[in-house]
Amino acid sequence: MAKSRHSAIGRQPSRLRIMLVPPVTVVLGSMITALPIITDYPILPPMGLLILLAWRLIRPGYWTVWAGFPLGLVDDMFSGQPFGSAAFLWSVVFVLLETIDRKAVSRDYWQDWLIASIATVFVLVGGMLIVDLQSNMLRLDLLAPQILLSTLLYPFLTRFIGAIDNWRVAS
Repeated sequence: MAKSRHSAIGRQPSRLRIMLVPPVTVVLGSMITALPIITDYPILPPMGLLILLAWRLIRPGYWTVWAGFPLGLVDDMFSGQPFGSAAFLWSVVFVLLETIDRKAVSRDYWQDWLIASIATVFVLVGGMLIVDLQSNMLRLDLLAPQILLSTLLYPFLTRFIGAIDNWRVAS
């Protein structure tokens, strides 16, 4: 007896999968910073931020402007930054991205990469200055490896998030 195969034509993807996959991936990315990696200087990229930027730049209409705030609070719980710093910085990034989206006619891959790199530098430098403005003002060179790794990792994360997005909306 042959099994009947159900056609995927006309089927809709799960509403739960469509709504939950992006925030869950951002939270999982933020949890990566809680791994027990011991170094003298910060080197691990802000994975939650990079995943959030990848989602935001791939699917501009998915996230609301205020979405950076609660996801930033979750990131603050795992990153060890002062509570509210990522929430504030991610919110500023989201407001700026919304402004760019309203002004720009269209963007390409290279512009998205540049926008994500600038946003990552802004969040990393802002986070370092929030921790201790006076002593960190002259120590911004410590962030160079983390900024470089974050910038180089972004295209790979974008492809990964694109594959997850294709699965998310597939029926």
